[in-house]
Amino acid sequence: MKILITGKNGQVGSCLVDQLSKMSDVTFLALDRDQLDITDVIEVNKIVAVFNPNIIINAAAYTAVDKAEQESELAYAINRDGAHNLAIAANDINAAIIHISTDYVFNGDSPESYTESDVTAPQGEYGRSKLAGEQAVAQACPKHIILRTAWVFGEHGNNFVKTMLRLAKTRDTLGVVADQFGGPTYAGDIANAILTISKQITPDNHAYGIYHFSGFPHVNWHTFAERIFEMALEQNVLIQPIQVNPITTLDYLTPAKRPANSRLNCDKIYNAFGIKQSDWKRALVRIKEYS
Repeated sequence: MKILITGKNGQVGSCLVDQLSKMSDVTFLALDRDQLDITDVIEVNKIVAVFNPNIIINAAAYTAVDKAEQESELAYAINRDGAHNLAIAANDINAAIIHISTDYVFNGDSPESYTESDVTAPQGEYGRSKLAGEQAVAQACPKHIILRTAWVFGEHGNNFVKTMLRLAKTRDTLGVVADQFGGPTYAGDIANAILTISKQITPDNHAYGIYHFSGFPHVNWHTFAERIFEMALEQNVLIQPIQVNPITTLDYLTPAKRPANSRLNCDKIYNAFGIKQSDWKRALVRIKEYS
């Protein structure tokens, strides 16, 4: 199997490289934005044609949720047009593409966990650009897996866990939103899920389409923060406790509106590929690696 990875320095891309480096039966080429600008269709076609992968994993994305409100053209260029370029290139060589998407394609108003067939209604430019990317990939390459995930954290890149640990070094009290719910998802588990799917993409298994993969149990940001600080104290990452006060979304206004409900139903991916939800509590056991 030959795999081409974009966005190798991101949270998921870094984990993909770490895991693939330990697999002797896979040849892979991992590129960052300086090595491959996915918005450049000529460059994309050239690299894909030369490497000739069986699978393209698109882990590249514009993820600055608030800045996307002012930089919508850039968000669409990367999240829609770049994804489309990769999907067309994959289709041209009869390869499959695995594209990472987000819970932000939903408006967050549902009282239930979102399934893959629920109606999408993104609230901001980031979510709209990611939904446009999903549609572009699906239209350009029949052999596609679109993997929606949420609340990603890990050793690499910027994320909520790292932000909490950084703030805790200079403050003894924090206010954290308690009316937004979701499933924190460890980036290494996303990478493992993607590689598990990759191994099962065979002539006899054409389970292409949209899948959800995120963490469990579902919590709000306040509860997640409390757990982060508990683990940090246990492992001496923090010296003294920090008080975490619950606040509402209205108390912490941002340029882009966040979904109140980011809970994703992950039954489909388990039934198709045997992939269980990410255990974010287990991942926090290694909290020293995030500090």
